[in-house]
Amino acid sequence: MAPTKNVRTISQEAFNELVKENVDDLGMDPAEALEDAIQTLSLQGVDLSGIVKCVPGEGGGVKDHPALQCLDKLNQLNSDSKHQFDAQDLVQVTALLNDLSELCCANKEDSGNAPIVAKNGGIELVCSICCKIPAESRHSLVSCLKAMASLLTDVQSSETFRSSGGPKIVVGILRDGTRDLDILNSSFAVVAAASTGNEVVKQSFMELGIDELILQVLSGQTQGSVQSLYDAIRVLLTSDDNRVVASEVYGYARRFAKIGIARALVESLQGRLSLPSLVSASIALKAVAVNDEICKSIADAGGIDTLLKCVDESGEQRNKTVARTCCSLLSKLAGSDSNKSAIVEKGGMDRLIKLSARFSDDPSVLQEVMAIISVLCLRSPENATRAIEAGAGELAIQAMQKFPAAQQMQRSSCLMIRNLVVRNPENRTLLLNNGIDKFIRKAKENHESCKDAATDALRDLGLDNYNS
Repeated sequence: MAPTKNVRTISQEAFNELVKENVDDLGMDPAEALEDAIQTLSLQGVDLSGIVKCVPGEGGGVKDHPALQCLDKLNQLNSDSKHQFDAQDLVQVTALLNDLSELCCANKEDSGNAPIVAKNGGIELVCSICCKIPAESRHSLVSCLKAMASLLTDVQSSETFRSSGGPKIVVGILRDGTRDLDILNSSFAVVAAASTGNEVVKQSFMELGIDELILQVLSGQTQGSVQSLYDAIRVLLTSDDNRVVASEVYGYARRFAKIGIARALVESLQGRLSLPSLVSASIALKAVAVNDEICKSIADAGGIDTLLKCVDESGEQRNKTVARTCCSLLSKLAGSDSNKSAIVEKGGMDRLIKLSARFSDDPSVLQEVMAIISVLCLRSPENATRAIEAGAGELAIQAMQKFPAAQQMQRSSCLMIRNLVVRNPENRTLLLNNGIDKFIRKAKENHESCKDAATDALRDLGLDNYNS
């Protein structure tokens, strides 16, 4: 693992002393002293997350901080309990854990409470408490898991979670509660939060067999969808830890597919998932589809039929989120040549153009439609012909004309045009006769990100002055 970038930090005591010096030595009033300390340390590159920013001795000081007061009460209850909480203590512990979750909620505007609690031993404490909650106390376990997830906000907190035995604790809870929807959702939320940006935590969960538990849940009879499970799959298979030179997530994806998770995700999509779960399951399946063999296996499990049906339904229901997500997954699957043929043979070109007509006012959907048509036409003149027949040329012209400021869509259009014409001279003539080159040149002129794609498209259209 590459060394972690050094970040300057400060203790609560040192911060308090600096504020006090501003008051005592420089004669600042308390509010000014606090603001000066914050600005000075920030300019010096000191990380102030986890610091209670208050004036020592003033009302609302460190000891009066609500999150730390909650932590103190939990600490006391945890210290008083030897091995397991009794019923009376459990009521208090659960209420305090709920309070802690609320105080550290990520949606709570600029609270900064989670780093403060983590810096004051909150993660170690919650892990300890989790071990003392009886397995039959489902409600209390859920509260503990939610509190744990709320504290996992960065790599430092996830490292503390790992060193406190967090992965083993969560996997143990999952093994005992694989039919309880609340336990599952809360547990996999912790898996996702702890694994984000941390390769070592990902490895810990994989060594504990998290993939087998994921398959067990996907194949089980839980009454409802476990939304956070799909998030956990996505995070576990995402290379997002900048401390490592080479991530292991590609191997994890192959392991997921080998034991049947890709097929199970396709079956999830074939069920009537709620909208958030449908989108999350599609993103999770895309994360698993890392090579040609896996893409083919997804198609063999009915994945292409399912996604094309989702594409149709997203258009009928005017749901752009589903439309974008399903097109993105189809693009990934179309990386396999055999899947390209299957998509086209199942009417994929016509269905995609129909989708673009339904979302003609949304460049974000048009961008995804163009992206998949581009993949379908890559090294396939037959598919390029089918695309033009379906209306891909008109789509490019109309979209580029209508949304000149949508740079990513403009770039996708240039890439699609290139694959439509590079091996199909008749397509070049058709598009040039409709003035496509002026739209490409405008995209090249207006958007830095389009320059290379636009230059390549003009060249493959057969224009001599493609560099100008």
